[in-house]
Amino acid sequence: MKFIQPELPVLIYRDQILPPSETFIKSQAERFESFHSYFMGSRLVPGLQIETDKQIIINTGGIAGRRKELEFKLMGPGRVLTRRLKAIQPRLIHAHFGPEGCLAMPIAEKLKIPLIVTFHGYDATTKDEYARKSYYTHRNYLKQRPKLQQKGALFIAVSDFIRSKLLSQGYPPEKVIRHYIGINTETFTPDSSIQRRDAVLFVGRLVEVKGCAYLIDAMAEVQRSNPEAELIIIGDGPLRSELEERAASKLTRYRFLGTQSPDVVREWMNQARVFSVPSVRAENGAEEGLGMVFLEAAAMGLPVASFATGGIPEAVEHGRTGYLAPERDAAKLSSYIERLLSDRELWNSFSEYGRVRVSRKFDLYEQTRKMEDLYKMVISKQFTGDQPWEEAMLPSVSEAQHIL
Repeated sequence: MKFIQPELPVLIYRDQILPPSETFIKSQAERFESFHSYFMGSRLVPGLQIETDKQIIINTGGIAGRRKELEFKLMGPGRVLTRRLKAIQPRLIHAHFGPEGCLAMPIAEKLKIPLIVTFHGYDATTKDEYARKSYYTHRNYLKQRPKLQQKGALFIAVSDFIRSKLLSQGYPPEKVIRHYIGINTETFTPDSSIQRRDAVLFVGRLVEVKGCAYLIDAMAEVQRSNPEAELIIIGDGPLRSELEERAASKLTRYRFLGTQSPDVVREWMNQARVFSVPSVRAENGAEEGLGMVFLEAAAMGLPVASFATGGIPEAVEHGRTGYLAPERDAAKLSSYIERLLSDRELWNSFSEYGRVRVSRKFDLYEQTRKMEDLYKMVISKQFTGDQPWEEAMLPSVSEAQHIL
């Protein structure tokens, strides 16, 4: 009779469970083989569905719920929550985004379990002077960052770009590892029976850092030579009205579709001929950490035209899977879009290589197994004596660098 190793419980912490744009968090956690994930956060938000028995939500609504959330953020987990978490017996807690790491830190201390934090983008790039004026959890992160750097067992950067940012902020090099979150290449597979058309697809929040205004300007030039080219914008955000006005004054063919389901996004990735999210460095310093959506597009055989900012050059190989223009250069961006729309041989080459590259380097199954190896490493080095936790961790974290 074959012995089946039981799954070990772990906590996945995100303050809001779980925004529609964060499929990468859910996809990773649901594909663990050696671990069983519980999603923990302050509150539920409209977005990705999480099974009820996998949720641990602090604020369940009403005045009482808001009071519990406030108490948790100010004082850490209370007795009732601590008892509930101890009953689960999690082996570690993995927080996504830096501010969440600080909220999860008291939980790790109460339960005496290691804390892992993944940094995705804004949390490692936003300037401190802006964070000081930001919302509470971001201000709290800035205040607690030195303690987090000391107490955290492992810090995961989603790109080499983000790793360099963390090191510049004082995170111990021996604790910081670059690990790419993978793409489900079974889900993101193009249907060759669907005919593509001259559509340029944008998918992302309508905020400054995503650079949609530059894409609209670039498309105005594209449509002068190719009137049939259409801009499709999927996503919502505070700049939507402003961007719609800009598009109305400059473009002849465009659509704002608002927030859409992952299935609809994939359908458009299967129809479009170019994918473009020309992210820029925002005024507050925020930059694209990697851009999972670029990898999803590549897996769908959809070449990219964007800007060479943040971690995007790690997601898009310039001249092989897409083109990266200098930041804020709308004229160069338009020329790249025109080239991908007009040169079918070039397009086919980019499309084919993009799929191969994702399957080799960013496959969800392979990357999740590596993530589980990191979990096992952290758990196996859990220290219960007088030696400082971070000292017990250092050698193995350094050794793990070559795995990723």
